[in-house]
Amino acid sequence: MIKLRLLSLISCVILPLFNAGCGSDEDVHAHQGEGGSAGVGGGGGAAKATFFVTSDTSATADLGGLQGADARCQRLAVAAGLGAHTFQAYLSAEQDPDDASKTVDARDRIGSGPWYNSKGVLLAQDLTALHALSGDAELFLDENGNKINGQWQDSPTPNEHDILTGSAADGTLVAGKTCADWTSDAADAAAQVGHSDGLGPSMNGAPPYNSWNSVHESGSCGDTAPKGGAGRLYCFAID
Repeated sequence: MIKLRLLSLISCVILPLFNAGCGSDEDVHAHQGEGGSAGVGGGGGAAKATFFVTSDTSATADLGGLQGADARCQRLAVAAGLGAHTFQAYLSAEQDPDDASKTVDARDRIGSGPWYNSKGVLLAQDLTALHALSGDAELFLDENGNKINGQWQDSPTPNEHDILTGSAADGTLVAGKTCADWTSDAADAAAQVGHSDGLGPSMNGAPPYNSWNSVHESGSCGDTAPKGGAGRLYCFAID
């Protein structure tokens, strides 16, 4: 018995030199429990996302009106796990669906912020900060965290950075540039669009190319592709 005790004592002195120990199983489990595994309980960007660019596209600017556009935003948000919020499209219109005597400014239908993208990165704290932004491919992501094809370096093709807004840079209506309040696919009309990446040809980031919400007219209401579009929308959580 004495020999066994001596052997045990010697092992406790020598084995630590080889990164072994003499603690009990309870000690080992206690140390393993400290800190937990990486990423567990982190929440991720989706948990706080309140803004995204639509991943889906539309060949025309006939979106079914504001209601159809809002439903599209909400559907994509739910599919991406962002459905805890109510999302609406950043679109202006010449007639309020609830009061034909009033116009609609996109800035008035998206809440007051703050807004975070689908990776949990702050887009803007409030409306003032939002409308002072330039487009940015790393910030203006779709609901799945993907960048939108644009003029940024090594971007895939085709260019799809033209986002439908019908709005001026301050978020107010541009009359005649809403494709009949997002119900028309007419070839002789167009919508106002912004650049999600804030870039023009040859990665030109100077005004007006840098505006995320108001750069130029689309090709037409009947075809959103010319000039670099795909009928995408901006979607914001209003709550």
